[in-house]
Amino acid sequence: MDERQFELIENEKYSVINVTVEKLDTHVAPVIKSQLIEMASKGVSNIIIDLKQSRYCDSSGLSAILVANRLCKNAGGTFVLTGLQSAVERLISISQLDTVLNITDNLEQAVALIEAKTGEN
Repeated sequence: MDERQFELIENEKYSVINVTVEKLDTHVAPVIKSQLIEMASKGVSNIIIDLKQSRYCDSSGLSAILVANRLCKNAGGTFVLTGLQSAVERLISISQLDTVLNITDNLEQAVALIEAKTGEN
């Protein structure tokens, strides 16, 4: 797949993976998982995944989300999922992941949540 599947924005306190395809599925999730593992190996502990452009997510997409959550927790950081479209939000809710994940409506709220948890504004 030649098209760019996500955009990575790195800041001092957090990194953002902005998924730029409509489907977070078996074609995209492994690439995102690899990126997450690489980020964790570099010491990144606060990660935001922005799904505002994704209208669909399957079990492999959920797996990538859970990998991000686990890597951040293991590093003592914070994972935030943001920009959920209705179908993805339903899947997260049905999977009862809305009770274990930090979820915000937009990127600004996600950044504010991480800044609050890191004690810096």
